[in-house]
Amino acid sequence: MTATAAVAGALALGLTGPGSAAHATETLDYAALGDSYSAASGVLPVDTGNLLCLRSTANYPHVLASRTGARLTDVTCGAAQTKDFTTGQYPGVAPQADAVTAGTDLVTMTIGGNDNGTFINAILACGTAGVLSGGQGSPCKDTFGSSFDDAIDAKTYPALKNALRSVRAKAPQARVAVLGYPWITPATADPSCFLKLPIASGDVPYLRAMQAHLNAVVERAARETGATYVDFAQASEGHDACKPVGTRWIEPLLFGQNIVPVHPNALGEQRMAERTMDVLGLG
Repeated sequence: MTATAAVAGALALGLTGPGSAAHATETLDYAALGDSYSAASGVLPVDTGNLLCLRSTANYPHVLASRTGARLTDVTCGAAQTKDFTTGQYPGVAPQADAVTAGTDLVTMTIGGNDNGTFINAILACGTAGVLSGGQGSPCKDTFGSSFDDAIDAKTYPALKNALRSVRAKAPQARVAVLGYPWITPATADPSCFLKLPIASGDVPYLRAMQAHLNAVVERAARETGATYVDFAQASEGHDACKPVGTRWIEPLLFGQNIVPVHPNALGEQRMAERTMDVLGLG
């Protein structure tokens, strides 16, 4: 995405996992992995240490680390896929799992949304179809049907498990938290939102269901590899890209405030950190 009382309490509750010999007074070693939702791509200020990754120093890992006093190693990177845990995403960028060591206490991530181009392909395809249809019907669903969901099951799910296993192999005693993706669209179409998120009325629930399916697969892979899943289904309800500034956590496709659309804004990253801290017993 430096020992304090909050960290000490978290460690006392077993944050470092079963069998750990960590003491309550030890520093929490925290490795943040993941894609643009973890990197907060589009949120200022940008981490100038690696401009290729378009990582923000206001991302949820930095918020979490600042509030707990954890020692953060942040290798989150925009456009990351599960394969980038074990291979370099860009020349000179090490595999993300390299940031995890036997001494790592906590690992967080969002990952899986970029595998098979799930998010970008669905948003661009449905946005284009929505414009061409004038917002009517379900042209994206009619064209693509179950193809996005099929790819999530056939490709994303096994890739997620492999990525999580690679992390677990590096730090068997670490607590690994996998965050779900906050809602991008509302549950039903909002006609007032079409100029910002040009998705046809019948495709809004289609995209929402696809995101729910992806999150369910992420949760399943987390559970099956001994990781903790941080669920945002309820927490992010009412904070989708159609909501006004100050309420929304996700910026819309058009006329948003971030340079990278359809991604969490600073408020969203802050809330992601707070929810993760709550689930992990850090708050």
